[in-house]
Amino acid sequence: MEDVKLSAFADVCLRTLMFLGSRRDQQVTTKDIAEQIGVPYNHVAKAIVELRNRGALDVARGRYGGSQITGAGLQLRVGTLMRDLDVREDVVDCVSDAGVPCPLLAACALRSALRRAREAFYAELDLLSVEDLTTGSVRTLLPFPTIP
Repeated sequence: MEDVKLSAFADVCLRTLMFLGSRRDQQVTTKDIAEQIGVPYNHVAKAIVELRNRGALDVARGRYGGSQITGAGLQLRVGTLMRDLDVREDVVDCVSDAGVPCPLLAACALRSALRRAREAFYAELDLLSVEDLTTGSVRTLLPFPTIP
């Protein structure tokens, strides 16, 4: 069974929102965001497009351009965002790499239990907005671990 964790894309989107939420009155370039959160530029660029399409960011192009979090971005519920960005159907893969289904699949209660657990995880995150994650001491420079 694989580790249960956020997708890399969801992680980058959340890091981007948190970083920009901690710099609410600033426009920040994609390059600067990537450097500060330790994520490759192209990953951040994809996250910026997704977040702009969701209305969470204002993006200005050009020499003095950059991204800035919107009021809607600050109010975005973390669980909603993570749920929307998690494209996996199931937490566990019930089919082998060769395409053979698990022999226990017909009577398995684990899949539905894991789905409920995942929803409980997202429900807990629904209690938090991006703004909640970027107030107080978090507004200082955040030391993010790097993503390879």
